[in-house]
Amino acid sequence: MNEAEGLRQRRPFRPQVITEDSPAQEAKEGSTYSSKVFRVTFLTLAASLAVPLLGVTVLLDCPIDPQSISLKEPPLLTGVLEPNIELRKAERLWENQLVGPESIANIGDVLFTGTADGKIIKIEDGEIQTIARIGHGPCGTREDEPTCGRPLGIRVGPNNTLFVADAYYGLYEVNPGTGETKMLVSTKTLIEGQKLSFVNDLTVTRDGRKIYFTDSSSKWQRRDYLFLIMEGTDDGRLLEYDTVTKEVKVLMVGLRFPNGVQLSPAEDFVLVQETTMARIRRYYVSGLMKGGADMFVENMPGLPDNIRLSSSGGYWVAMSAVRPNPGFSLLDFLSEKPWIKRMIFKLLSQETVTKFVPKYSLVVELSETGSYRRSFHDPNGVTVAYVSEAHEHNGYLYLGSFRSPFICRLNLQHV
Repeated sequence: MNEAEGLRQRRPFRPQVITEDSPAQEAKEGSTYSSKVFRVTFLTLAASLAVPLLGVTVLLDCPIDPQSISLKEPPLLTGVLEPNIELRKAERLWENQLVGPESIANIGDVLFTGTADGKIIKIEDGEIQTIARIGHGPCGTREDEPTCGRPLGIRVGPNNTLFVADAYYGLYEVNPGTGETKMLVSTKTLIEGQKLSFVNDLTVTRDGRKIYFTDSSSKWQRRDYLFLIMEGTDDGRLLEYDTVTKEVKVLMVGLRFPNGVQLSPAEDFVLVQETTMARIRRYYVSGLMKGGADMFVENMPGLPDNIRLSSSGGYWVAMSAVRPNPGFSLLDFLSEKPWIKRMIFKLLSQETVTKFVPKYSLVVELSETGSYRRSFHDPNGVTVAYVSEAHEHNGYLYLGSFRSPFICRLNLQHV
């Protein structure tokens, strides 16, 4: 073998360089590979779920046609609106003996309320007695409500008669002694070509001549109140019933869930809670401004339900849902996103959606001009849940609820 052949057969020796970076590099490459596999797997799984889900949501009908609603940024919960736990000082009365005492009235020390099972009851010396019912059984389910009836707003008129707004039947006068009921306005009667589907609250002049009441919607019934809020329907009205002429007049239209109503102490205007818009409207029923309307309180910290007079000359407003600021408000987040609301209600029931709304009870006292005087809170609804009304009597606030199985009583000297 000559020298040239020897050189061809020899292989140059290159020593292997081992450094501490080599295992790390391998680990990095392995990690990158695993990350890629995870991303591919995750995206594949997400796509496999999203495609049929998208298909289903496209094909499913949505029970509501949500509108885009513009709400201002909620007011800061500071100053007199600073969160507290004052409502937890309330005591629960008659627990599990009644359900959904939405509104409360009193004649002397005798209390009256309407309940979720369609009854109008009186509470005297701690004893509960049914005095009347407008609808008929069976009761107890969502499907039963239209026939069972649902008494909501309740007021005391002249000669100690009761006036009751039943969501499904209309306006009634009730004799608290005999239990006799008299229909004043029926939901079967069209008012200016529009039906009454959700009669809600009422307020009565001192002489009993005029009754001002709200019809929250001509489309949605009480059992679908969440649809009404989320759709943003603006077909609610404020109406006037004359007990002498028996005439019904429409005073305001285009309201989004008009709810509680209250005459001013001078009876020159009526305040109307517009729940979906978190505000209170004012309609003038006498004086130079008669027939006119303006804003009484705008951009409230929660969704107002009923409104009642306070002993200081102002008003008590109950709210069962708040718009926390700072914090996250589901209502405000969804207000200008109708496509999300449409998607939600294609997939979830009203009852399921309700579970995502935080339980937070809030009662505020307003001055005669609409400024905030004080506020009582129960974060998470520990003691007072689903508050619908604050009725003041003899130094106490009696707190109604549209679904709780009790009435709460708060001693105003303790807050």
